[in-house]
Amino acid sequence: MGAAVGSEPPSVLLVDDERAVLDMLAENLVADRFAVVRATSGEEALSVLRRARVDAAIVDVVMPGMGGLDLVSAIREAGSDAAWDNGMPILMLSGRRDPHDAVRGIERGADDYVAKPFHYPEVLARLGALLRRARGLTVAASVRVGPLTVERHSRRAIVNGCGVNLSAKEFELLLALARDPHRVVGKDELLRDVWGYLGRARTRTVDSHASRLRRKLAGAGAGERWVHNVWGVGYRLLPDDA
Repeated sequence: MGAAVGSEPPSVLLVDDERAVLDMLAENLVADRFAVVRATSGEEALSVLRRARVDAAIVDVVMPGMGGLDLVSAIREAGSDAAWDNGMPILMLSGRRDPHDAVRGIERGADDYVAKPFHYPEVLARLGALLRRARGLTVAASVRVGPLTVERHSRRAIVNGCGVNLSAKEFELLLALARDPHRVVGKDELLRDVWGYLGRARTRTVDSHASRLRRKLAGAGAGERWVHNVWGVGYRLLPDDA
């Protein structure tokens, strides 16, 4: 499962102070038709991002100087005029098998997490999934669905030209659904991608946020047919007949 044949290869930034890890990942990703750029520290990674187009990043947690968590924060907190796409998919690596590392990484803005030592096929599969979910969003700064526009960089939702006041998690939920508005996104997937849960969890968090998001979109004039609950499965932004 490499990059799409016949298209420009996705560019991946590898950030790790272990040369052996960098060499192994770079060699395999290039073989799978990715373009690869490297950095051995957070500071060097930011320098690379200022001059190179990058579609995704694979970042080690522990590095001298600026560590991976601070690097992820710097990428995500950059303004809309940043030289890089601050919404790029980020996969974190860590040699410490502490689940709190994963939680901290996701809280800072990472999209997924792999513990070292890892198997390359798992890294490739997770990277591919992140790129598929982000497809169309790493180029376009906004997603438009009917009267709704979701601006990723400014983190704004707009209905018929008027902004909708959403919490951070309500916006992340909306963005996760807007990427493919007719696809049913499972609750476990939403809990992982939006809230950072690492396994199955019994919680009403998704339902309560979805309900508030539905009310806010309706109150802004989007109508009542948004954030559709598919019973026992998950949510889609629009019902099948929309």
